Amino acid sequence: MIRTRPFLRFVAVAAPVAALAALVIGVLGSNPGGADPGAALVAHSVCEAQQLKARIAAGELLEVELGKFDTPWPTLAACLSHAAAENPDTPGPVQPIQFSHKHHAGLYQIDCQYCHSGTDRSPSAGVPSVELCMGCHAQFPASYDEFEGIRNLKGHWDRREPIEWIQIYRLPEHVQFRHNRHLQAGVDCQRCHGAIEEMDKVYLTPDTIWWPWLLPSSKPEMGWCIDCHRSEGASQDCYTCHY
Repeated sequence: MIRTRPFLRFVAVAAPVAALAALVIGVLGSNPGGADPGAALVAHSVCEAQQLKARIAAGELLEVELGKFDTPWPTLAACLSHAAAENPDTPGPVQPIQFSHKHHAGLYQIDCQYCHSGTDRSPSAGVPSVELCMGCHAQFPASYDEFEGIRNLKGHWDRREPIEWIQIYRLPEHVQFRHNRHLQAGVDCQRCHGAIEEMDKVYLTPDTIWWPWLLPSSKPEMGWCIDCHRSEGASQDCYTCHY
């Protein structure tokens, strides 16, 4: 356990997490306290404190002042995920709430249908309600309010406003895609949505198949869907999707 006092010098005892520290520095910056070289680094947020502790664990000899921000929550992983979710350079649009599927579905392995409930019974997947999100996050410590995404979530809850997510997948109105039939047939979410558990922001993952006559068909075009139906032995009748 690390005890923190003003201007206490920490000596690293191991350096197996150097790669993680490098990632932290790249995402959150190399000098969170903004101090001059050689001076004590002062944390101004929990994420800055987590960054400094990661650098110490990686083997750096640092003089730090963490103060009230020396708390385990939010974690370093949460800080990195939130930063990636609000970064315009991360693939995918910046959503009204900086929600990271990589953090929730990847790190914590939350099942897709916990948030997108009823997808195995309904034609549409839908999106989770603000109430569902708050069911978890209302139990988190106040230190999580450091994240803009959490403040936005709580603001929507207080105002009783739905979250206006930016839609990623949209098929033409004449196409009837039923989520329940695909899930009941054993089709994984990743087959259409890509490795969602690895995404900080959801985006339309590229996937192109080539027909024997050298014509491409990209997801989610009709040819891409037909190719999947053929490979899985599913119906290719027009009325399967157009009715």
